[in-house]
Amino acid sequence: MRTRPARLQKGDTIGIIAPSSPPKLENLHRSLSFIENLGLKIKMGKHVEQVNGYLAGTDDERLADLHDMLKDPDVKAIICAGGGYGAARYADRIDYQLMAEQPKILWGYSDITFLHTTIGQFANIVTFHGPMLASDVGKDSFHDLSARMFNQLFEPSELHYSEEVSPLTTLVGGVSQGELVGGNLSLLVSALGTKYEIDTRGKLLLIEDVGEEPYRVDGMLNQLRLAGKFADAAGIVIGDFSKPESTKRKVTLTLEEVFQYYFNDLSIPVVSGFKIGHCQPHFAVPLGVEARLDGHAKTLTILPGVE
Repeated sequence: MRTRPARLQKGDTIGIIAPSSPPKLENLHRSLSFIENLGLKIKMGKHVEQVNGYLAGTDDERLADLHDMLKDPDVKAIICAGGGYGAARYADRIDYQLMAEQPKILWGYSDITFLHTTIGQFANIVTFHGPMLASDVGKDSFHDLSARMFNQLFEPSELHYSEEVSPLTTLVGGVSQGELVGGNLSLLVSALGTKYEIDTRGKLLLIEDVGEEPYRVDGMLNQLRLAGKFADAAGIVIGDFSKPESTKRKVTLTLEEVFQYYFNDLSIPVVSGFKIGHCQPHFAVPLGVEARLDGHAKTLTILPGVE
């Protein structure tokens, strides 16, 4: 059982960091009023606005911002400005003992998947897969449901996803429960063969991605299959897979056909269509808590992520 961080209270301070690529600053600044309207104060990471090519500052600077927020007793939650690439570059230097001793809310997705996995496995705390400030909150497309998902940080609440949120497709029926883990497919695959690779044994595996052609998704799913990650899992939760703007290959398979190939013969429940990922609305979920996937009823029930 992972440690749940303490719930937020009105007046608490949240730390904002850019663990990966440089966020679009206009969107980031626009998002701050949303945080303030939640009744929260803001502490901006010292290096959030740094640009080092495709990275938000050096690895040392991004890691320093993360550690600063962990060490500051006034900071109760850490919300990521955006994703992109780069969190894995310093994953082996994160002070996981510090995180375990002072568990705080960490909220983000996409490239933050690498942090979700490592923090879950080495600090044993619950983290949150949810929309980020510059990537989502600061855009005109930010959905009301996405905004309401932040409420789970203030009051422990069971989340219930059904077809009232979006149409769902059952690839394999059945009912299973286990710890919800996972996130961005390409990031999960990038950790295979390292000590940071995801543990799916008895767990519900969430996968999502953006802009990947079917043959690329096929290759990544095959890597997970060969690594035994599907055989060990209790169930598969397929989030949003936004299609690429253009398909380079004239002859292709659909994403649905790719999913069917890898999942139809499994003996565990597999359901697709969840609006979890690079999408609006974005249904934010805690990772590392018990969840129940019902392939017959097409529902996903998730226990609270905060104490």
